[in-house]
Amino acid sequence: MERTNRSVGIAVLRIMVGVVFLTHGLQKLLVFGIPGTAGFFAHAGLPMPMVSAVLSTAAETLGGLALILGLFTRPAAAVLAFNMAVAVCAVHLKNGFFLPTGFEYALTMLAANVALALTGAGAFALDNVVHAGLGHWRHGPTPAPLRG
Repeated sequence: MERTNRSVGIAVLRIMVGVVFLTHGLQKLLVFGIPGTAGFFAHAGLPMPMVSAVLSTAAETLGGLALILGLFTRPAAAVLAFNMAVAVCAVHLKNGFFLPTGFEYALTMLAANVALALTGAGAFALDNVVHAGLGHWRHGPTPAPLRG
């Protein structure tokens, strides 16, 4: 029972973090636009702001979707953790801890993604289906029990 609760708890974290990142990525893409996001990144002093805007938008949108689906959870969470590490260090750290401009939120999302990169997807994840399918592909079908 404890193992099931842990797996479901990880899934709740994964899905919620995925929703947050997907919506932030879509906001960068559809509301601010890549040029607007690049402008913000340039103002914040990030190098290669257009490239950074494309990479951050792609990481948040695709990474968020991957977390929601529980597909490639560990690599997606690692990429998102890196994205948040850059956000903390390059944008928010100089503004102190507290919101609205501080680093507390970005640091929390960094920690959540590190946790997901370490633990994996939990329950209700396509990673589990893929893993089960690969096991079947590598080892063949489970033999039928002997009847005697």
